[in-house]
Amino acid sequence: MSFEYPQDFRYLDSHEYVRLDGEIATIGITEFAVNELGDIVFLELPEIGDALTRGENFGTIESVKAVEELNSPVTGTVIERNEALINSPEEVSEDPYGEGWFLKVRVNDPGEVEDALTADEYRAQVEGE
Repeated sequence: MSFEYPQDFRYLDSHEYVRLDGEIATIGITEFAVNELGDIVFLELPEIGDALTRGENFGTIESVKAVEELNSPVTGTVIERNEALINSPEEVSEDPYGEGWFLKVRVNDPGEVEDALTADEYRAQVEGE
């Protein structure tokens, strides 16, 4: 099975993605992760104003198969969260890179994103598993 990994995003080996637009990072999970999880039934996200630290847990996603922690690819402050997903977490599956985003974060250091995997590096890692 072949998945899409947008080239302008960066990825964590724990399957989160980050798209940076200036100092605003959009965070979600990859199409690969959605496929692995199966039917998503619950999503726990931080509140607006909460601080995130790169590499640390910021919430959980639950499917009929598993509960997975979500890890932050950046350090910064939550400025928006996708409230529609809190009420309808299954919508992540329909458009993980578009309407299925989780958080928007004002990052402290945009350079942090450079440490994350490129689309090609992420593809090699997950499709080699």
